[in-house]
Amino acid sequence: MFVEGPEYLQRRNVPFSPPNVTFKELRAVIPPELYEKSILRGFFFLVQDVFTTWALYALSLRIDGVSENLTNKFGLSYSTSVAIAMAGCWCLAGHGNICKYGVINDTIGYFLHTCLLTPYFAWKSSHHTHYRTVGSIERDENYVPRTRSELGFTTVEQMHEMFEETPLYTVGHLLHFSPSSILFKKHEYNKIVASNVGLLLVSSILVQYSLKFGFTALLKHYIIPYLFCHHWIVMLTFLHHSDPTIPHYRAGQWTFLRGALATVDRPLLGFIGRMYFHNVSHDHIGHHIFSSIPFYNQPAVTEKIKGVLAEHYNYDSTNSFYALYRSFTQCVFIDDEGEVVMYRNGEGKTAREIGIIPQTGTARPLAGYLARMARKEMRSGGGEVCKGMK
Repeated sequence: MFVEGPEYLQRRNVPFSPPNVTFKELRAVIPPELYEKSILRGFFFLVQDVFTTWALYALSLRIDGVSENLTNKFGLSYSTSVAIAMAGCWCLAGHGNICKYGVINDTIGYFLHTCLLTPYFAWKSSHHTHYRTVGSIERDENYVPRTRSELGFTTVEQMHEMFEETPLYTVGHLLHFSPSSILFKKHEYNKIVASNVGLLLVSSILVQYSLKFGFTALLKHYIIPYLFCHHWIVMLTFLHHSDPTIPHYRAGQWTFLRGALATVDRPLLGFIGRMYFHNVSHDHIGHHIFSSIPFYNQPAVTEKIKGVLAEHYNYDSTNSFYALYRSFTQCVFIDDEGEVVMYRNGEGKTAREIGIIPQTGTARPLAGYLARMARKEMRSGGGEVCKGMK
């Protein structure tokens, strides 16, 4: 469990230089049929996740009598297992890949996310921004590294003093619910309001559930599984973009493709993770590059792009829980200067050196294209950001 994956060790020992792979090269190896979305396959996984959640809830009504037996036989408590199914619902709802019809994707996404107390349209808006700006220090909105000056570090002694008592330091993000927030476009106002109304409705249902069956029942059947569910979501998204060997880019060197490649595929929870997290952890690189390809075709995408990316394909077989601890302790801050930077730990050390950096960057060459595709995506409700890139 506490052994570094060989892929991580190999990557760490090779100085990093930005990839110069093109979309044309990657797109050329993707067969057109992988873009096709099957509504039957999409609904199969929808039924799988919802049915599993419901079945485990039904089982939980007798949890006092069977929980010990479940733990001994299957190694999973009710809270842990139902949380995985709930996280599956969350992942399935959020990426517009159930079918090719945007209104169906949005309807299902709104229902599932709202049941999990997630503001669907607010999340959708910010997540699309993340897709378009991933890996950009100036523009990304998810897991943006803090700089040395933001943490007030000037010497190694100061860094050590601060972190020696807080080895699992991490940065929290404030969730915005206001439809007038600068995070959202004006045309999204009504959808953000709808998200908030849904959250209020589900919250009122939970209050009524507590009044009827007692707070202990609510705690056992919803609150604790809810917390475990979001543990899985935060864990897998954090690990996608926080790794000691993965770079972050400033404008001079950032491109959409370089940002999309600055993430890691991980076999989180093995086949269970594939089944219920819908390949989002196993095939996250392909998911970022070709987001319009449905999740059930992403394993094929990964196999196709590996040969083109070569050393720039990032995989890590390190136990995900150990990798989480490693990222917490090693991914602390970045330097204030430099167009390509690596995370530093609490002592100011990097796990990987920076190699040759081109003198001139190609900052945001796809900005206009991505903006047009983003507008199209917002209208359709699907994940079309990368569809058709040449």
